[in-house]
Parts: sequence; C-alpha cells; structure tokens
Amino acid sequence: MDTQPRVSSTFFILLSVLFTLRPVLGLTECHFPALFNFGDSNSDTGGLSAAFGQAPPPNGESYFGAPAGRYSDGRLIVDFIAKGIGLPYLDAYLDSVGTNFTHGANFATAGSTVRKQNTTLSQSGFSPFSLDVQSWQFDQFITRSQTAYKRGGVFKELLPKEDYFSGALYTFDIGQNDLTSGYFSGLTTDEVIASIPDILNKFTIVVQNIYRQGGRSFWIHNTGPFGCLPYVLDRLLIKAAQVDPVGCATPFNDVAQQFNRKLKETVDQLRKDLPLAAFTYVDIYSAKYSLIHRARKYGFEHPLRACCGYGGAYNYNQQVGCGGKIVVNGTEVLVKSCQNPSTRIIWDGVHYTQAANKWVFDQIVNGAFSDPPIPLKKACRREAH
Repeated sequence: MDTQPRVSSTFFILLSVLFTLRPVLGLTECHFPALFNFGDSNSDTGGLSAAFGQAPPPNGESYFGAPAGRYSDGRLIVDFIAKGIGLPYLDAYLDSVGTNFTHGANFATAGSTVRKQNTTLSQSGFSPFSLDVQSWQFDQFITRSQTAYKRGGVFKELLPKEDYFSGALYTFDIGQNDLTSGYFSGLTTDEVIASIPDILNKFTIVVQNIYRQGGRSFWIHNTGPFGCLPYVLDRLLIKAAQVDPVGCATPFNDVAQQFNRKLKETVDQLRKDLPLAAFTYVDIYSAKYSLIHRARKYGFEHPLRACCGYGGAYNYNQQVGCGGKIVVNGTEVLVKSCQNPSTRIIWDGVHYTQAANKWVFDQIVNGAFSDPPIPLKKACRREAH
C-alpha cells in the first residue's frame, strides 16, 4: 500500500501546528513587578475577614497553620499565581494590620458580585464590595499610595512604585455569585441568563477604568462549574431537571457555560477597544470540571462532598459552616475538616481545597486552557493575540 499521501498529510498538519505555536513559544517572559487582583471568595486572601471577622479554624490548617483570611484549608489559585510570577502572596486591601503592598494588593472579597446586590451580607451572604466598589478602592489606592510613597521612610518599603501600575498583572475571578444570587433570590434560569449582558457590561466598565489608569496586562478567569458545588446542589437541586453522570446539576452548569461564552466575546471586544493591552482569557471551568469528572484518576475522592462540613448527601449544612458549632442530640459538635484534605476537591461546600487549587493552577499556568494559549509568565505579550 502506498503510504506517501498519509505521511505528507501528517507532515503538513505538524508544520501548521508549529507555525501556530511559534509566536507564543518565541515570546520572552514578562517581568511583572506587581499583581492586582479583583474577585470573590475564589481569590479573597483576607478582605472579607478584615471587614467582617476572621474566617475561623480549621481554615488555613494545611499551609498557614491557622486562619489566613482564605476560605480554604490553604492556598488559593491567586496565591500560586503570585508565586508563579515571582511575587509574595497578596495582602488584602481592606486589611490594615501588618500588610505590605509593595508588589500589589488584593481587592477581592468573599461573596462579591459584579453587580451590586440589594441585600446586606447578613441577609444573603453576598458582599457589599461589588466589582465597582473594588474598582473605586483601586482608584484610591493609586492616588493615596503615591502620595504616601513620596513622603519616604517606611512608606517606600510598604507601597508600590508609580511605574508598577503599568507593569503589573491584573487578574479577575468574579461572576459566579451573580449567577447563584439570581437563583437564590428566586429568578428562573431564563431570567438569570437575561442578566448576563448587564453583568458583563459592568465588568467591561471596570476593565476600561483600569486601562485608563495604565493597566496593560489582564488575566481573566471564566466562572467555574457551580452546578457541582454542594451549596448549590443542597439548595437548588430540586429545581434541576437533570444531573450528569458525576452528579452535577446540568442546568446550572449550562448557565455557567453560557456566561463564559459571553465573557469570551466580551474579552474579544476589549482587545479591539483597548489595543495597547494584552488579554488572556482562562478557561477555569474546563479545568475544574475535568478535575471533578476524573477525580479518582488524579488522586482525589468524593468529588461532590465537602471536606469541612456536617450532614446530608454532600456533608454540607446551610445553617452551620466550616468551623461552626451545631447541637446534635443535645451535644455541641464542632464542624471540622476531614481526615485528609489533600485528597479532596471541595473544602467547605463552596470553595476548593488547597490541593484542588494547586491542581487547577498546574493546568492553567502554561496556557493549555487559555486564549491565546499563552503561559502565565508571558501574559504581557500582545504579539500572541
């Protein structure tokens, strides 16, 4: 049999792939002097704790040895991002004690949404620090930090230089709470979907504002498969007509993917409107769902059960969170973590464990889930677009 046509076809396919990857492979690594993050609990390193009280133990137990403002047993994806570009872990902008903002600041708070919520934190669990508020805080941070920096002394040791703002990496992980808050307030799936354009319009305004302030490198996460999280399954599964083979609620994950498609279109438009900026769209959804779907393959177990929780099919109780206390048969019981958090994906029914966060970071750091397929260390390069 003559195999020449098959060999030629393969050769040209490989040649095409090589030429496609060459612009990315040839780019030099960036030097990011600072990192500024905006988001919700997936990337909150102490904002909500500073404002409303520390996340209790056993949060932080696997790495920090004590609560460290994170709703996890250890580090978050944003922590691994900071280390990945050679920077220290980010301090929360809202934290006034022992903080150092030389190499950036974190404006994220747990429970944050893109759009303002017409409820209080105690009523709904959603933060008053919506994305527009985080943007205003960033504006203030630029002005006030530079005023203080010019005074010299200790301020030069704790605040960023002026040119760090234009050279920084700006990361975003927000939007999931806008979707779940809609469901929790009684909206139908169609109504939640109808809210997506307004959510993304407000997201665009914030990115444009940072661009006007000099920001040029943007690393934007899409939203994860929230239909796989115990706090959603426990409260909303009765509304879901379907679950997939893993046990995730398909309708909610479908909404997440619709949001992500629109977010990608938004990022594509931002590239056109803000031509001096480099935008990397990161498909966190696919990375997280792959982990949940193939948990055993990657060394994890019980992918839909919370490690730190109490009761029910998902080891989650809406009335008492991780580190809280509940009375069972007249006895007070502490809601504590499972025996080995490193083998679990979901920490407290809402957030991921350090082990899961590290696994996801390892998948996204080299660009395998990104558009363009660019590594984290080259995310300042527009040439790859």
